[in-house]
Amino acid sequence: MRIDVWLWAVRLFKARTASAAALRAGRVKVGGQVVKASYQVRPGDVVTWRDALRPREVVVIALLPKRVGAPEAVKAYDDLSPPIPRRERQLEVGVRDRGTGRPTKRERREIDRLRGRSTGDW
Repeated sequence: MRIDVWLWAVRLFKARTASAAALRAGRVKVGGQVVKASYQVRPGDVVTWRDALRPREVVVIALLPKRVGAPEAVKAYDDLSPPIPRRERQLEVGVRDRGTGRPTKRERREIDRLRGRSTGDW
């Protein structure tokens, strides 16, 4: 089975064109080797690529002839990817009380200074 079709069928990519584009760009590897969209994937292959949030690594368990529902799709691969990183807590610096309006120019510059942003020399 073609790898671009398999990635789409198990719902790892939203569209087959998206999986083919990632393969064409050389972002998807099988066993550490960059592969083309026509690569024939087999059970036991380790497929890796970089997602928007994290690096992904999956092991092919089953080949699906067509796109299936999510509960069936997760049975076709074993996900070895690290968990999605949590967002760092945002600093409480420069938080204004609700309803106090927009900050003045002086307050905005103080907020920028506290956040470490350059305000220029004017």
